Amino acid sequence: MSLLNIFNIAGSAMNAQSQKINTSASNLANIDSIIYKNGKFYPYIAKQVILEFDALNKNSKIGGVKVSKIVDDPSPMHLIYDPHHPMADNKGYILKSNVNPITEMVSNISASRNYQANIEVLKTAKSIILKTLTIDE
Repeated sequence: MSLLNIFNIAGSAMNAQSQKINTSASNLANIDSIIYKNGKFYPYIAKQVILEFDALNKNSKIGGVKVSKIVDDPSPMHLIYDPHHPMADNKGYILKSNVNPITEMVSNISASRNYQANIEVLKTAKSIILKTLTIDE
């Protein structure tokens, strides 16, 4: 295994974590959004990023990570009583997005810390390579 694989592995992790941060930002930005589809209004459904192992080659047990897919969060929508809301049903309830701001912030902080950890891995690899180049000096 080459020392240069570290750059591929850490880079894949940084890409995956940035995708998680983007998804979390999208969820928070659309927490009050309404989607018009097929003649009806629907609340925004939170998205989740699913990551999977990405082997360096077929027989390798080490490797990076990649985004497997982005799926809708199966959490139930919030039912809010607001009889004066223009989109309230006959009983005065409206459906709101299933985005949980606390969960999104925790996910955002976790992804940010993972991203920073991979930057440190890259810094360490760079330092090792530079030290290796100066062995004969």
